[in-house]
Amino acid sequence: MQPAGRSQAARDGVPSVDAYGFERPEDFDSAAHEEFFSAYLAVLTRRAVKWSRLLQDGGGGVRRGATVKRYVRKGVPLEHRARVWLAVSGAQTQMERNPGYYQQLLQAEGNSSLEEAIRTDLNRTFPDNVRFRKTAEPCLQEPLFNVLLAYGRHNRGVGYCQGMNFIAGYLILITKDEEESFWLLDALVGRILPDYYSPAMLGLKTDQEVLAELVRRKLPAVAALMDGHGVLWTLVVSRWFICLFVDVLPVETVLRIWDCLFNEGSKIIFRVALTLIKQHQAFILEATSIADICDKFKQITKGDFVTECHTFMQKIFSEPGSLSMTTIARLRERCRAALLAQN
Repeated sequence: MQPAGRSQAARDGVPSVDAYGFERPEDFDSAAHEEFFSAYLAVLTRRAVKWSRLLQDGGGGVRRGATVKRYVRKGVPLEHRARVWLAVSGAQTQMERNPGYYQQLLQAEGNSSLEEAIRTDLNRTFPDNVRFRKTAEPCLQEPLFNVLLAYGRHNRGVGYCQGMNFIAGYLILITKDEEESFWLLDALVGRILPDYYSPAMLGLKTDQEVLAELVRRKLPAVAALMDGHGVLWTLVVSRWFICLFVDVLPVETVLRIWDCLFNEGSKIIFRVALTLIKQHQAFILEATSIADICDKFKQITKGDFVTECHTFMQKIFSEPGSLSMTTIARLRERCRAALLAQN
């Protein structure tokens, strides 16, 4: 008889908590994880050597360009991730131009409704992560509150929106620094994903329509299935966009996606979404009802394909084919106009 309260992972000799503090689920497949990670560890070791050399040659700095783009696509080692994200996103420059600004925001006059909205979501943020529990030492809830509060005061047009807590939480786990997390959040919400988190969420709605149009062009059978059942894309992909795949895809895969997102911008989200749909097109097309479609879209974010992050990242740059920012900008303009006309 197995001891009560221990997960399968713990019983198999695998730590019950991963490197980022997330508890492994009861049905965690430790054998599959071991097989994947032993191979991925070799990749990480090679990349770490190459990144150390690149950073050393650059005097410790990171300059955007063809070499950095290639390196980022192949993965940023955890020990360099915060530095690289800050550099390629422009967050480092903003932080250096505004010394002391983050602390000023924290000391500014309070807004009880903003604070209450953030506090309400703190306990809902990663309940499966031991570092965000009140019993943790240190507990990451307070840094999370500070980052979200400072951002709400910085960007009053956005304030606080559900979903931002998960993004800020990941940033804190990687940077281990409030101010760096704040400026990276500003890079995402203010520049890379404009209007995703504003009250009307026009940018978010626009990009969901852009994805729908891209699916019509590249995967017409899936588009026909969705249209035939009258399924709105927001029903199946809104969390992909709002949370940038956090709590949707495995942690390591999300971080690899974010490496590219900070460097190449929002087109990466479309590449990931199209790859997930294209890879599982036959499976999705088996759906016979709205509920079935929704269930299949949940299932395609699980399994070996998304866990094996190195292969998955190679796929997102080959599977969807050509996808330029010019095309996306044109589609955004058209979709945004259509949404505004509807309203």
